[in-house]
Amino acid sequence: MSRAPLSPRGAYPVFRPIVTRWSDNDVYGHVNNVVYYSWFDTAVNAHLIEAGLLDIETGETIGLVVETGCRYAASLAFPQRIEAGVAVSRIGNSSVRYQVGIFAEQSDEPAAEGFFVHVYVDRETRRPRPLGPDWRAALQALLVRD
Repeated sequence: MSRAPLSPRGAYPVFRPIVTRWSDNDVYGHVNNVVYYSWFDTAVNAHLIEAGLLDIETGETIGLVVETGCRYAASLAFPQRIEAGVAVSRIGNSSVRYQVGIFAEQSDEPAAEGFFVHVYVDRETRRPRPLGPDWRAALQALLVRD
């Protein structure tokens, strides 16, 4: 069974450098699959914080992950520098589907590609909260079409 190819570096509008840690490796000598999900969260949330959209300590709006997935193509290991590419593939009323590509430094082909869906909610009530104009503008800049 063949699968669709993973998206190349050019499919991602922004990148976040990440350095692997000793603890990222598993007993098989490569980065454990669960670490990739941490990188997805780090790349997206750091971008949102730097854009002035997300305040993780006192902001009224927070993002909850409601769906996630990942496909792997190559191994990564400590010590290695990687880059996480971030894109948006869908913007809803209160939800966003992010695409994240994990690349060995300066590689055009991803080692892994994943996605997750954030639903943005009120911090106190945990009820969905519509995305404001500032969020929509920033997310539009990351929007890519399949």
